[in-house]
Amino acid sequence: NKYLEAQLGAMRKKASDALPGSSWTPLQQYPNLPPERADIVIVGGGVMGWSIAYWLKKKESARDVVKVVVVEKDPTYSQASTVLSAGGIRQQFSLPENIHLSLASADFMRNINEHLATLDDSVDLQFNQSGYLFLASEDVAHIMEENYKTQRYAGAQVALLSPTQLKEKFPWINPEGVVLASYGLENEGWFDPWTLLNAFRRKAISMGVIQCYGEVTDFKHTTNVAITADGEQLDRTRIKSVKVQMPNSLVYQPVECAIVVNAAGAFSGKLAAMLGLGSGPKDTIAGIPLPVEPRKRYVYVVHCPDGPGLDTPFLIDYSGVYFRREGLGGNYIAGTSPEEAEEPDTSNLEVDHQFFEDKIWPNLANRVPAFEKLKVTSAWAGFYDYNTFDQNGIIGIHPLINNMYFATGFSGHGLQHSPAVGRAVAELILDGNFQTLNLSALGFQRILAQEPMLERNIV
Repeated sequence: NKYLEAQLGAMRKKASDALPGSSWTPLQQYPNLPPERADIVIVGGGVMGWSIAYWLKKKESARDVVKVVVVEKDPTYSQASTVLSAGGIRQQFSLPENIHLSLASADFMRNINEHLATLDDSVDLQFNQSGYLFLASEDVAHIMEENYKTQRYAGAQVALLSPTQLKEKFPWINPEGVVLASYGLENEGWFDPWTLLNAFRRKAISMGVIQCYGEVTDFKHTTNVAITADGEQLDRTRIKSVKVQMPNSLVYQPVECAIVVNAAGAFSGKLAAMLGLGSGPKDTIAGIPLPVEPRKRYVYVVHCPDGPGLDTPFLIDYSGVYFRREGLGGNYIAGTSPEEAEEPDTSNLEVDHQFFEDKIWPNLANRVPAFEKLKVTSAWAGFYDYNTFDQNGIIGIHPLINNMYFATGFSGHGLQHSPAVGRAVAELILDGNFQTLNLSALGFQRILAQEPMLERNIV
């Protein structure tokens, strides 16, 4: 109240007067403290967290029926996976769930201002629909053909090209070694990730979502015992409150809540471990951790004045190397995933420039001879929320935690699927089940049953 604020203000002034020349204040104000109570706390203010927040508000029956708080630990977003992404969206997956997620998300992005425009602002996503172009060698051409059938059946517009057709359409490609190519004809390309994140955030805040910067460091929870049909004892947890630590401070705020959403991306495994997931005996449900960890990926910006022109798709070579145009003026971004045995250190976001020289440039120059004369102008690194089990998203509730919903483990396709996944998680929470896309195959059950849902990639 006003009286308390006046008292605190007087105390601050007295303390600062006693410490001349110092800007230190003993009673730091935290305007960003979260509320003491909320219905839903979303941990992770990346694009996935904000998409879920938006859809929860979109689906509520009247304004302020559902009190939603989004907690993000990195106020600058300098290490946020969303912002450090290459920003691609494609339908060219092998699993129908991923294809449907892409189709729904592309539709949302094409009509983004119908969803996310606010009174003050329209959204320019810079959605460049130049398609994805996958190249297959003889070893994997049969997989590409099977994927193509799955994609067409799911409603994706994709065309297969022979090496001759490939060279006709894209004369700058060296088709050597390519047996088949797969080209996305619509709803594929790239967009600006920061714009999508900000659009979800601004819209959600305008609808009443509370934004808070801080790190979730602990949970208060209760446990009750349940016995399964085959006699296994399960300790089932219910979260009562979330402890939010303010940035660079000892101040924290417990937030009582009914539901927690784990959208903490690369750090979601660590968050789940705070509730004991993975700490039980090896052959029990409690002994299975959330299989998500950070994996570092490099993105290099290169300049090549004589490189491919405006019709350049997002090209993925069978060597694993990719590139796409970045704006105009002969700029491109390129990268590749390292071999499992060569995964880089995740304690920092430093870039290994030798990796480009050794693993990327030779393959780029082989596929596009103009790239023999390129120059690296900048580079960055970001984290994948890498699902070590099957590199696919984990969506839904865990059998041992009554009120934590997961939306994580997308292993590099979370950004492009965020509009559709946000809607799906909001449906699970508010309706009790999936309404528009059935994503139950992406739940925890497959991990407990040890039945991975693997993408059949051609790289």
